[in-house]
Amino acid sequence: MTAGKNVSCAARIAIVGAGIAGLSSALYLSRLGHAVTVFERFPEAQPVGSGLMLQPTGMSVLHDLELLDAVLQLGQPLFGLLGHDVRSGRKILDVAYRGTRFGLGVNRAALFQVLYDAVRAAGIPVETAHEISRTEMSGREIVLVDRQGNRVDAAFDLVVDAAGVRSPPRDRNDPSAIPRAFAYGAFWATLRLPDTGFAFDRLEQRYERASVMVGVMPAGRANPDAPRTCAFFWSVKTADVPSVRDAGLSAWKSRVLDLWPATAPLLDQIESFADLTAAEYWHLTLRRPYSGRLIHVGDSAHATSPQLGQGANMALLDARALAHAMAAGGPVESVCGAYARSRRLHVRFFQLASRALTPFYQSDSYLIPWLRDGLVATVAKIPPMPGLLSGLVSGTLVSPFGPIGLSEVEWVHVDSATAEPTPIVGLEA
Repeated sequence: MTAGKNVSCAARIAIVGAGIAGLSSALYLSRLGHAVTVFERFPEAQPVGSGLMLQPTGMSVLHDLELLDAVLQLGQPLFGLLGHDVRSGRKILDVAYRGTRFGLGVNRAALFQVLYDAVRAAGIPVETAHEISRTEMSGREIVLVDRQGNRVDAAFDLVVDAAGVRSPPRDRNDPSAIPRAFAYGAFWATLRLPDTGFAFDRLEQRYERASVMVGVMPAGRANPDAPRTCAFFWSVKTADVPSVRDAGLSAWKSRVLDLWPATAPLLDQIESFADLTAAEYWHLTLRRPYSGRLIHVGDSAHATSPQLGQGANMALLDARALAHAMAAGGPVESVCGAYARSRRLHVRFFQLASRALTPFYQSDSYLIPWLRDGLVATVAKIPPMPGLLSGLVSGTLVSPFGPIGLSEVEWVHVDSATAEPTPIVGLEA
C-alpha cells in the first residue's frame, strides 16, 4: 500500500488483538483477498469477560459473515429488559423489542469460539504471545514493535488496532487519547442458570437507588452439550473492590441475598472471589479512529459502560465498516476517512447515550434515581417512548446499516413460548 496504491489490491495487514473486533476484522479482510495476520498478547487466544448481549446490529454482521446460525444455536433469544426497585418492588425498567427484533444473550466463550474457528478454517495465521507495544514506519511500510522493543519479523501495509480500551499502540501513537474510568464497575460471573426463579427470555435487574444494581442475563450455552448459563453481575465502585473482598465472601453474599433472595442458587456456585471478575468500565471516543496506516476498531476506538449492551455489536459493525471501505479501494487516506465517516454518527450517538444513562443506574446520586423511578419510569410508558427505548436498546435508533453497506436481518417469527427463532429468510431492503 505505497502512496497512492489502490487498496483493492492485496495488502499485507496486521491485526493486533484476537477479540471480537480483531477476529471479525480478520475474516472480512481475508475474504477480500488481503494477507492477514492476527497478533495476540496471550500465550493462547482466549475470550475475556462474561456474557454479552447481541443486538440486531451485531447479529446482522454475523449473518453477513455466515456465522449467525452457529451463534444462534448457542445463544438465548431475549425479548426485553426488566428492572425492579428492591425495596418497593416497583417496576423501574420495562423495555421490549418491537416487531420481530430480539436480542441474543451469548456466552462470550461461545461467540469467541465461533469466530476463532472461522479464522482458523480460513487459514489466517494467529501469532500468540506477541504483546505489541507500538508501531513504526519503515519507508512506506509499517512494522510492529513488542513490549521488549523487538520488531516483529514482518512489515505490513496496514495495521488494525483491536487491542481494546487500554491499547498500547493507540496510546503510544496518540497520548491525548486517554480513557476515563467510571467510578463504578461490577463483579461478573458466568454461572449455570437455574430451571426456576429467573426468566429465560429477558435480562432482569434489581436496583437500590443507583448505588446497587444486580443483574441476571440468560447467556445460552458455551457449547451445544453444556448447560444453560447466565451472566450474573453486581455493581460496585471500583475503589471499593478491595474493601468488599476484605469483608469476606459471606458478607457480600448476605448483602446480595437481602436484596434479591432468588439469587441463592447462583451464589451457591460462587466459592471464592476468584470466581468473580472485577470489571472496570471506561469511556473513550476517538475523534479520528486512525492515524497514517494505523486504524482503530472496537474498544480501541470507542469504549463506554455496558448500560446499553452495545460493546460487542459496535466491534462487529466496525469490522464490517472497515471491510466496506477497503472494498471500495483507493489510497490509504481515502480508505481510513471512509471508514471513520461511516461509523461516526452511530458511534457518537450511542457513546453519548450510554454515558448519559450510566448515572441513572451506577452513581452515588440520590436525586437521579428519584427522577428515574418517578418521572422517567412514567414517561417511558407513554408513546412514542416505548418504541424509542426499544430502538435505543437494539442499537437501531440511529441506523448503522446504510453507511457500511449492510442491511438488517429480517426474521419471519420468534416463538415467545419456546424462545426459538425461525430461520432467516432474507434481508430488509
